[in-house]
Amino acid sequence: MVQSDARDVDAYLGEIEDESRRAAMTRLRELCRAELTGFEEVMAYGMPGYVRAGGGQEIALADQKQYISFYLMRTDVREAFAARLEGQNMGKGCLRFRNPAKVDYELVRDLLRATAKEPGQIC
Repeated sequence: MVQSDARDVDAYLGEIEDESRRAAMTRLRELCRAELTGFEEVMAYGMPGYVRAGGGQEIALADQKQYISFYLMRTDVREAFAARLEGQNMGKGCLRFRNPAKVDYELVRDLLRATAKEPGQIC
């Protein structure tokens, strides 16, 4: 799935046919909901996103054709975690996991905590 017409995140997750990918996306969602206190869960650009109250979207998730994407739209957080992100499959603002069994949930949790801690510049 590249972009979805799902109205909410439950429907989005229900569209994921591969059980291991759905399980990984569900766990990422659970982490977002637990760590991003004060954020609203939305569907934006055909994928789940997390918007800070009074601000913009700072996190998004997507089940892409070749990988699971974790979009971190905060350059300050990416820079603060540069050493831990080194060697990861990264795009400009996207952490990609080709194998659902190898999603680094600890890294994602720490990125979410840093994002939630205070507002910052969204790229």
